Amino acid sequence: MELNDILKAAIRHGASDVHLKVGLLPVFRINGKIVPLKVPEPLKTEDLLAMSRDVLNEEQRKRFEHVHEMDCAYSVSGLGRFRVNIFIQRGTIGMVLRVVPVGVQSFEDLHLPKVLEKISLESRGLVLCTGTTGCGKSTTLASIIEYINIHRSCHIITIEDPIEFLLRDRKSIINQRELGVDTISLSGALKSALRQDPDVILVGEMRDLETIETAIMAAETGHLVLSTLHTLDAAETINRIVAAFPPYQQKQVRLQLSSILKAVISQRLVPRLDGAGRVPAVEIMINTTRVREYIEDKEKTKKIREAIAQGYVSYGMQTFDQSLMSLLKDNLISLEEALRQASNPDDFSLRVRGVSSTSDLSWDDFDKTGQPPKP
Repeated sequence: MELNDILKAAIRHGASDVHLKVGLLPVFRINGKIVPLKVPEPLKTEDLLAMSRDVLNEEQRKRFEHVHEMDCAYSVSGLGRFRVNIFIQRGTIGMVLRVVPVGVQSFEDLHLPKVLEKISLESRGLVLCTGTTGCGKSTTLASIIEYINIHRSCHIITIEDPIEFLLRDRKSIINQRELGVDTISLSGALKSALRQDPDVILVGEMRDLETIETAIMAAETGHLVLSTLHTLDAAETINRIVAAFPPYQQKQVRLQLSSILKAVISQRLVPRLDGAGRVPAVEIMINTTRVREYIEDKEKTKKIREAIAQGYVSYGMQTFDQSLMSLLKDNLISLEEALRQASNPDDFSLRVRGVSSTSDLSWDDFDKTGQPPKP
């Protein structure tokens, strides 16, 4: 069984991921659900060995034999690009491939809030995109980079593991570096980027203390730094970054974050009402004077969600529940799915029925407009 034939079927069925394992049929993830591909027989050990040879170059194969896991990119002419993780499980090769969409979609195409246009044009500071694996963080960051590329003349450096979206120079110059191919380490590439006259730096993930420290320093020295974290919302994002530092540094880190953090974009993918894929529910936190106070004081960080909810009209912020309500009003998702995804399903249900809840007065401004302001 040929890898490219499986990938063609994945594209045809609209799969987001492909799972390959010895003894199983190829499995696709379609709209969040696992679906096996109907083929005559399960994958054999020799099939996975042949597929690994297609995906890995000679140097990567040597490294894979040593470390037993590898991230890389795989391109097929006329078909597309795929982010690959190849690993050993129970003595045999396993592989998961993420389908990278062709071309970068606009905020409007992705149903992302318009306030992202304003966030994208920040000249300095730190912007974080957060969420679980597979929630579309890379797609959102690629859209932000492309928006900058179209509207600003600057130098953009991306450090990715691996490179997913191939970006063309427009108004900006873009240099894309891939971990393991163009650079040895994420933190090393980030430090080096500071000497490459950048205006915007994209770090694929803030995965260790050294990378977090360097990203904060880059934002403090006048660069716009974009990155991702596997956190669910803005408050958890703040706490996760602070917790990465030793206790004696944490107060200082909170002060640094309060001054450099521009926005936290947290997202979840929700199945569409028409069955045509998924749409993002997005929480947006903008660093206002009130939010800055909540970041600095660890006892008040938990109140960030309240500040987000009440900043809908003035700043274009929104909670997950407000985002879900907008998607529901636009007939993009079902009420059942909105309730399943809501942070506070009981209050959400009351609000849908037009009943105000005494426990949450933060919907008042949202109800006046139903739509966020233009930046």
